[in-house]
Amino acid sequence: SSGVSAPHGITIMPGLGNDSECCQKMPYKESQTLLAVIYYIVIIIGLPTNIITMCLTIVLILKENILAVYLFGLSLSEVMYLCTLPLWIIYVQNGHIWEMGPLACKITGYIFFCNVYISILLLCCISVDRYVGVVYSLESKGVRGQKIAGLITFILFSVVLVVHIPVFVLPDNKNCTTCFETLPLNLTFASFGFARFLIGFAIPCIILIFTNYKIFQIIKISCSLNEPQKTKAKHLAAAAIAIFLICFAPYHLVLLIRAIYFFLYQNDTCSFERGIYSTSAIFLCFSTANSIADPIIYVLASKNSRDFSRSLSLRVQSSLSSRSDSTKLKNSKESQE
Repeated sequence: SSGVSAPHGITIMPGLGNDSECCQKMPYKESQTLLAVIYYIVIIIGLPTNIITMCLTIVLILKENILAVYLFGLSLSEVMYLCTLPLWIIYVQNGHIWEMGPLACKITGYIFFCNVYISILLLCCISVDRYVGVVYSLESKGVRGQKIAGLITFILFSVVLVVHIPVFVLPDNKNCTTCFETLPLNLTFASFGFARFLIGFAIPCIILIFTNYKIFQIIKISCSLNEPQKTKAKHLAAAAIAIFLICFAPYHLVLLIRAIYFFLYQNDTCSFERGIYSTSAIFLCFSTANSIADPIIYVLASKNSRDFSRSLSLRVQSSLSSRSDSTKLKNSKESQE
């Protein structure tokens, strides 16, 4: 849908709140400098490191590394998001007034939402893949592979991209000039906030913590990994959990709190929104910082991939050897009988 002209030639943006006075009284200046600085830092560090990571993961993919498939998807998503950050910087420095047209607003918002949940789900995929490979090394030998990882990544991207298509059909709001800052919340965005917290954060969080906890347990009792290898593996698991909780937990907790407050006090949310806005902006910075943190996962994963492959190979060989010895013993007894 097209933009609606506002005073002074400003374009009205889509899918936002329904109270212009509330929008205008938000303490945008309190977080303006912080947001702009963080965005600049993330672009300067995140864009080159993620492009390098994409190139390096291609090399690992050619060497049949399974985790590299997920890491490539992670870097691709981050690069797409980082390319939109200059628009967010202009928006923030312009006092949260979007003047680049409704389509640009919808595209940048769409890419932001997709990047958050593609990143979350791919971090889960990395943890689940390592969990299956470590805990069920023998059983998963014929199941885990690059083709499966590629298919999972493709499906994940497709689902997230399709789920967020409604961003493009949201009605234009005639009262606010912000871009995807629902101030105050409406029923649609409050419900969307609940769904994003539960499906996009809480469930993946449980999966990620469970799988990495099990990996910690296996590493602790493993005889096929030496101490340096165990330390590296623990660092990878800890990094996945830390990135998830630091980058995504605060942002989603604010989403949940805002949604709950809306359903409890629908007619009086502006004062609450003003009070929580600066905190929300800081937590948004945490979410954006994920673009810098993801290459750390690549570094740790690439260091661990050989160690885990060697460990899994030893476990499979040991299991096959014990089965072979058992079969030979059984056959020997039968021949004696």
